[in-house]
Amino acid sequence: MVEIEIANYGEWRHAARSLLQRGVPPESVTWRAPNDAQPLLFASEEPISEPLKAAIMIPRAFFKLAENVSRHSDWKRWSVLYRVAWRLTHGELNLLAIDIDEDVATLLSMERAVHKDIYRMRAFVRFRKVSGEDGDRFVAWYEPAHHTLDANAQFFIERFGSMRWAILTPDSSLIWDLEKLETGPGVSRSQAPQEDELEDLWRLYYGAIFNPARLKLKAMRAQLPVGRWNNLPEVRAIPELIRLSRGRVQQMADAQPRSASDFIPAGTSLSQLREAVKGCAACPLCSRASGPVFGEGDPDARVVLSGEQPGNEEDRAGRPFVGPAGQVLDAAIRQAGLERSALYLTNAVKAFKFEERGKRRIHQTPRSSDIAICSPWLFAELEQVNPELIVCLGASAAQAVLGRKIKISEERGRTLVRGKARVIVTYHPSAILRAPDEAEQTRLLAALVEDLRGASMSLAAVSKSAS
Repeated sequence: MVEIEIANYGEWRHAARSLLQRGVPPESVTWRAPNDAQPLLFASEEPISEPLKAAIMIPRAFFKLAENVSRHSDWKRWSVLYRVAWRLTHGELNLLAIDIDEDVATLLSMERAVHKDIYRMRAFVRFRKVSGEDGDRFVAWYEPAHHTLDANAQFFIERFGSMRWAILTPDSSLIWDLEKLETGPGVSRSQAPQEDELEDLWRLYYGAIFNPARLKLKAMRAQLPVGRWNNLPEVRAIPELIRLSRGRVQQMADAQPRSASDFIPAGTSLSQLREAVKGCAACPLCSRASGPVFGEGDPDARVVLSGEQPGNEEDRAGRPFVGPAGQVLDAAIRQAGLERSALYLTNAVKAFKFEERGKRRIHQTPRSSDIAICSPWLFAELEQVNPELIVCLGASAAQAVLGRKIKISEERGRTLVRGKARVIVTYHPSAILRAPDEAEQTRLLAALVEDLRGASMSLAAVSKSAS
């Protein structure tokens, strides 16, 4: 049995190289810390005297893994590392790729724990100001789970390089004096500064940003064990914040936008919906616009055309598709062989969303949240009309009907389904008005007419087969 005394990764690497070159197997090696007490009985202090072998070939990835694992607090890390190094040099060159191997899995688990500890230190170190004759210093006492202080040295220099600081841990310390970094011995918590005026400010700040609706104590304990909470000034405020959280959660809930469903009467008709929408306060759009613009047309229509939202002209008239885009749509409907009076026209969002530029009101595309809040009104209309076919004019209308974002170029020409109704997606007539040139306008208009004509032919085919 060979007993090896080491204090750090460098010493382990030097000793492991010597042992491997002499062919000493893992079961013949015991690793001991410099401050261990009684040496093992019958253990030799030097490696077994064997002739040196040729250079040892070990994958580069192992050394990176070993350096990380060397920071773990479990002393068995040295024996597992040597055992893996031995196996790598004795016919298992691809061992590190087998992550279900017990030794490899142990090292990978240790490496993950070290990485987690490194980032915990960055998140949870709290400096306290210490004033002296030579000016202010900022001192933090922290107890890492592993030997990760040195791994964070460069991070704290880059983040706090303009102030003099020291980070004290039970095993070692780092001291930065604005020019050079020095290491020192470990310090007990009782020897570290306890409180300063900055902690009251920190607790005040934490209380101001504390979100009781997102409070997850289990996750907090997983990220930082409760035994370490006393290192954090803000944690002392958590019990009181938790006690007050119930009321704050309710206040936050009350402040959330209401759903349009809250304003839709049960067992209603289209005429009742048209009246009820005037009192909707689920979002601020109606209050900014002249009011909501409800759908209109044949209540028994086989086809519903849904656009994005009312425009400026529609907002003032209180009717859908009466402005420039409506004129384009009327022309397309006629060319497709349809009659507007036989259709039902509406919009996904019932109020005009705009920004004011002087006396002008410029159209703004509704957000997904606007569509989601207003969609119950559209669904209520569709339920009453019960169409066989829904034509979505533009991506916003399609998102409202299908419940997902779409690209017209990818979905156009396909027949989709919502409930019992078929759905087709085509261009909004306003896209034709915004086209950069006449050729593009002609192309988009032809596409819209083609899609509407296809809808008409589809319905005709269904009627003929039914008869």
